[in-house]
Order: sequence, then C-alpha cells, then structure tokens
Amino acid sequence: MTSRRTIHVNDRMQSGYSYDLTAPEGADFDPAFTPYFTPGEMLEMGVFEGKYCNDCRDEFPADWFENARVADKPDPDLNYFGVKSRQPLSVWREKGWIYGPDPRGWFQWYCRYYMGRRLPDIDAIQIKRWRGFARHAGQVRANCDPGDIHCRPRQRQALLQWAYDPFV
Repeated sequence: MTSRRTIHVNDRMQSGYSYDLTAPEGADFDPAFTPYFTPGEMLEMGVFEGKYCNDCRDEFPADWFENARVADKPDPDLNYFGVKSRQPLSVWREKGWIYGPDPRGWFQWYCRYYMGRRLPDIDAIQIKRWRGFARHAGQVRANCDPGDIHCRPRQRQALLQWAYDPFV
C-alpha cells in the first residue's frame, strides 16, 4: 500500500496547486497505458528541445534531471533525433490539447501520473490521446526500412516525446 503524499506546486505556470500521490511511483498504471520510457529516460534521451520542466524541477524527482538534456532556450540539437520537435504552448491551447490541471500538456500529465497522481477523468482523456498517437509508429513501420533510424526523424522524435519506442 502507498502512503499518501501531497505535492505543492509553485512555478511560473502554476501556483497554489496541490495534488496527492496515491499510487506507487511508476506502478499501478491503467492497463491501457503502457509507456515505453519513464519521464527520466525521456529527459535523458533528449525531448522538447531541452526546454521542458526547467522552472518546475522541484516538483519532480531530482534523479530525472541528473543526466537530462535541458537548456534555457529551445535547441533542436538536444533532441535525440536532432530535429525541431515542438510547437509553442499557444498552439497547444488553440488546438485544445491542454486538459485539467496540467498547463504544460501531456508530458506534465505523464510525469505526475508516473509519480502516482491519479485523476480518473483526466487520466482517461490523456490515455486515450496517448493510444491515438500509436498511428505514428505504424507510419514509421510502413515507410521506413527496419533499422533505419534516420528515416522520418520528426515522427520518431514525436514518438519519443509520447513515451513510445521510436526505434520501431
């Protein structure tokens, strides 16, 4: 059994928000949600051009950032596949990709979910979005020779940023 722990958030995008961790870290996931990478592995490999979680590291485990590829300004070279991979937050908002109490989007939700926060309604939405992203792996498999990791680097980077295996 997991003891309940409360996380208090105070960063540039969110203050006065608190949430409880009710599941063990990295466990008790919805059976429909089977991410390939942990948030820490993703940060270490290189995601979001190094520009993610820079002002909210205190919220997450320090070991996620020990070898993370982060920067003050977006740098596509920090991405695993070395390509531009992100759109401004304003685009995410315009497209309706921000749900619930996670103003930074899907990856913030995943970090919090991984740590043990459970919000059934929001979790269901985000897991559905994650499952829908699998189509990109199908496109990589259909259009790239096996083992050619240089084929479709933007799609592969996107897969990594959604915790899918980009080496499909």
